[in-house]
Amino acid sequence: MTSAELDSLVAQIGEEILSRLNGSVPAPTKGEGLNLPDQVCPGCSQRCPQTCARNTREIIAAGATRVSASERLTRIDPEIAALIDHTILKPEATRADILKVCREARQHGFASVCVNPYWVPLVRAELQGTQVKVCSVIGFPLGATSTEAKVAEAGAALRGGANELDMVINVGALRSGDHESVKLDIQQVVKVAHDAGAIVKVILETALLDDNQKAVACTLSKLAGADFVKTSTGFGPSGATAHDVALMREVVGPEMGVKASGGIRTLADLKAMTAAGATRIGASASVKIVEATAA
Repeated sequence: MTSAELDSLVAQIGEEILSRLNGSVPAPTKGEGLNLPDQVCPGCSQRCPQTCARNTREIIAAGATRVSASERLTRIDPEIAALIDHTILKPEATRADILKVCREARQHGFASVCVNPYWVPLVRAELQGTQVKVCSVIGFPLGATSTEAKVAEAGAALRGGANELDMVINVGALRSGDHESVKLDIQQVVKVAHDAGAIVKVILETALLDDNQKAVACTLSKLAGADFVKTSTGFGPSGATAHDVALMREVVGPEMGVKASGGIRTLADLKAMTAAGATRIGASASVKIVEATAA
């Protein structure tokens, strides 16, 4: 496929997806994101959507497929745990912080522990003999490094013991319309990962994209052979929204996972949302789970 043919294809797909979604996806409101006063539920003192059952339900119902949670998580239901990437990506995290997250992951049976590449060997050693996967981030958090650097970083993480890689898309190239470069960037990381038996989640950083760019990014990720698309790094302007998750699910279809990253805290409602049709949810590295048991 030539570059011109790829550009034509993604343009057609983008137009088709946006046409289908017209009126069926909740439109983003001005200032949509975290800590909005108008997101307060009657009788609730929590302002942040991360602690709000209503907003969590909307994101799951939209089609999210994996949840992340911070090192502060406690008392989690086993069915919910299997959806969660237990994540600690803050740069100041210490060895003690990483060990604490690993202990919690072993205790609750999370899907994975997601850390920066430096900590991968330690996490692998701590999780040995468990079902918890080792997840690391690539090109994080900006995605603006070279493809060669991302491939090298991916290879090092895989050799260190990573089973899953969350790579950041080249946002600037995408916004510039350089679709071929974006696709090849993903494709080369996917090849290294799949050769090692690992999976790749592509982080779009949706807060920096318009709807057409999100649709194009999902299309390119699918064409490149990625396993998941993911909304956010947790270091961008905002995290997941129901609008973005629904759009991403519509584009990738049932064949790929969708990880909504940022804005999920309520465990009891996560179970209800999963029962309604979601398969996974994501949340930012700083998320604190405040409701730990299912209703």
